[in-house]
Amino acid sequence: MFQMSLPVIAFLALILMIVFAMTMPINIGATSLGMALVVGHYIGGQKVADILKSYPTSLFIAMVGITYFFTMAQVNGTLDKIIKYTLKSVKGNTAILPIIFFFVAFFLAAIGPGQNASFVMAPIVMLLAEEAGIHPMLIAIATSNGVQAGALSPIALAGIIVAGITQKMGLTGVGGILWLNQAVGHFLTAILAYIIFGGLKLWKVKDAGQRQALANIQVEPFTRNQLITLIAIIVFIIGVAFFKLDVGLGGFLFGTILAMFRIADEGKALKQMPWGIILFVTGVMVLVELMSKIGGMELFASIIARLSTPLTITLVAGFIAGAISAYAGTTGFVLPAFMPLAPVLLQKVGAPATDLIPLLSTIVVCGFLVDFSPLSATGAIFYANAGERTDKQKLFRQMITWGLSMAVVGSILCWLFFTVLRLP
Repeated sequence: MFQMSLPVIAFLALILMIVFAMTMPINIGATSLGMALVVGHYIGGQKVADILKSYPTSLFIAMVGITYFFTMAQVNGTLDKIIKYTLKSVKGNTAILPIIFFFVAFFLAAIGPGQNASFVMAPIVMLLAEEAGIHPMLIAIATSNGVQAGALSPIALAGIIVAGITQKMGLTGVGGILWLNQAVGHFLTAILAYIIFGGLKLWKVKDAGQRQALANIQVEPFTRNQLITLIAIIVFIIGVAFFKLDVGLGGFLFGTILAMFRIADEGKALKQMPWGIILFVTGVMVLVELMSKIGGMELFASIIARLSTPLTITLVAGFIAGAISAYAGTTGFVLPAFMPLAPVLLQKVGAPATDLIPLLSTIVVCGFLVDFSPLSATGAIFYANAGERTDKQKLFRQMITWGLSMAVVGSILCWLFFTVLRLP
């Protein structure tokens, strides 16, 4: 009897995880591991050892290694100096600040920190926005979208996660096109925000006080330890890009060198590492893999497929991924839970296999676009660092409205570009 109802139980467990993620301040990765024990072992009769084989060990090593290294660079102030020196180059032109923030955020996220770059940039950009008279929504959206645009870099956390998922799906060489679609989607959204929140008007402003605020940014020269860290980052990037250096083990190697020579405070770095996100992602992937084995994910795909046709699958899947991401999180839940569903969804609605990359792109883009909501970690860090003169209640309403609206806007844009126009 249990065997016949196991797919339904598995599907209900997945829905329960979504509800928990939306309503309770708990780590869904830990909960997923516990749920995998109950559903897989006690109900499904699987051996615990077989369940644990689904734990993504290689992904865990990659995530911990890369965050270990770049958190070292963060705690010794290297990343902060990179940002401030970039800001000094603006020379008082506030209109180009959001544009610069987008590309600086993109670069920082892409070279390793991924979405964690938001935590580095938010305190600086939100304070500077208030001093320079820039709408906080404009500066926050530009910066956060830059971070998300770079987040799928092959050496960034989300990019590593996507690479691990797609490789497990039997796909190779798709990381580049997914990253391109992600970057373009967030670039277009940043342009929209630039227009809506007064970016064009800033070109007409010639306020000396605003220029002075930028001129007063004090940046100390790179210290010896920061210069060594900067060189280490450059060497690491070259190693990954051109010499096939493993991102995880390479991150441990370079991070250990910084720790051994006391170039960065390892104890402080270990405390600041995103252990919760790492547990979140790897734990959820165990449950998702279990769901796939016992039929729960296929049942979930069937339900989504009933709401879709080959023409509307990107529209429906994108909206659902975005709506769930606003609460459950993209990196931790939407990517590991929804991306493996894509081939099944296409099969269910009778869509050709050539629609796989468009559907995967839709899930990725829509999931990340919603992350500006203050209910997500990315949005929350910008909200928390708003200046004293900012109306925080108004800012919260604006952020949550923008974030949730992206579930609709993102799904429509993805449907238009990927399904109707058949762009990459």
